[in-house]
Amino acid sequence: MLTLDKFEEAAERVKEVTQETKLVYSRYLSEQTGNKIYLKPENMQFTGAYKVRGAYYKISTLSEEERAKGLITASAGNHAQGVAYAAQCFGCKNVIVMPTTTPLIKVNRTKGYGAEVMLYGDVYDEACAKAYELAEKEGYTFIHPFDDLAVATGQGTIAMEIFKELPLVEYILVPIGGGGLATGVSVLAKLLNPNIKVIGVEPAGANCMQESIKAGKVVTLPTANTIADGTAVKTPGSIIFPYVKENLDDIITVEDDELVVAFLDMVENHKMIVENSGLLTVAALKHLNVQGKKVVSILSGGNMDVITMSSVVQQGLIFRDRIFTVSVLLPDKPGELTKVSKIIADKQGNVIKLEHNQFVSTNRNVAVELRITLETFGTEHKKDIMEALEKGGYRPKQVRTLL
Repeated sequence: MLTLDKFEEAAERVKEVTQETKLVYSRYLSEQTGNKIYLKPENMQFTGAYKVRGAYYKISTLSEEERAKGLITASAGNHAQGVAYAAQCFGCKNVIVMPTTTPLIKVNRTKGYGAEVMLYGDVYDEACAKAYELAEKEGYTFIHPFDDLAVATGQGTIAMEIFKELPLVEYILVPIGGGGLATGVSVLAKLLNPNIKVIGVEPAGANCMQESIKAGKVVTLPTANTIADGTAVKTPGSIIFPYVKENLDDIITVEDDELVVAFLDMVENHKMIVENSGLLTVAALKHLNVQGKKVVSILSGGNMDVITMSSVVQQGLIFRDRIFTVSVLLPDKPGELTKVSKIIADKQGNVIKLEHNQFVSTNRNVAVELRITLETFGTEHKKDIMEALEKGGYRPKQVRTLL
């Protein structure tokens, strides 16, 4: 495995189950970063993520006897759907163990492909331990989501497609959970062009690969705390670790708040739904200290439930000062609310919530508190409104926004 011949074989085989995900040039991100940014939209795959590549190729390499035993895996969602869909194609029984925190959309879609789903543990690592236990007990064939060279070979077919479209690509950014995608992409990219830079991206709250590379061996994080559920892994793969260490040029970590803003950027500027793990490479673009380079960001998946989506959009608007809450003190007498409303209206602010607290002071005639939540056009517009309230004598103070 992980030879050019095997990558070529896998590239042909995965065409049976993948959709063409042509590179998308991003003018917006290019202008923001000073590089030529291209997006590899694996969120547009039939299963909503790249994982079907590795799952299908791995299952295709199994013997009839191994498939007949039934398949089992553990996954935070995308590998689960990939295995379930691939198993359906081969007519195999399959059992998927998923963390209890897995978004509902991923659970339901996995079931929709005919899989038997078990929810167990708070993170992937706990679900994986349960899957191994069941594999031993029931005799199932285990399909590892990342620590398997055949799976990594299938995932690496993404790099083959990138080079065919953009032969002069200089940087590829790849998300890292356990390391399977990073292994396949980095190994093949280096085979095709030893001078290319492949950068891994991890959530700051689950940077198991970064810590392992620092230690020179596989290490386990005490926790994996991130909104990027698809990459919430505490222990990277031990089989694939040497390949990542050798072929990855660097690892960037991204805070959850950066993913929130990246989601808003993708929705507004590209009309694309990308899950938090898939946004890692978008958020990492501003951390690249290069200019004028051809850069590909791999968007690994787009399976996000609507509740999470709603929360991320709201938080993104708050981070961008498109929604903010201001507190003002005013005398408790007729006409004061009208005055405040007129100041905001004159500045084209849109009031979406009001809270009136008469008990902020023992003397209501002196001051009551009015908290106003507003929609604005951004930071400059917010400043204009705050300055207008200040000139009106209200001493505005921005407070935490709760929607």
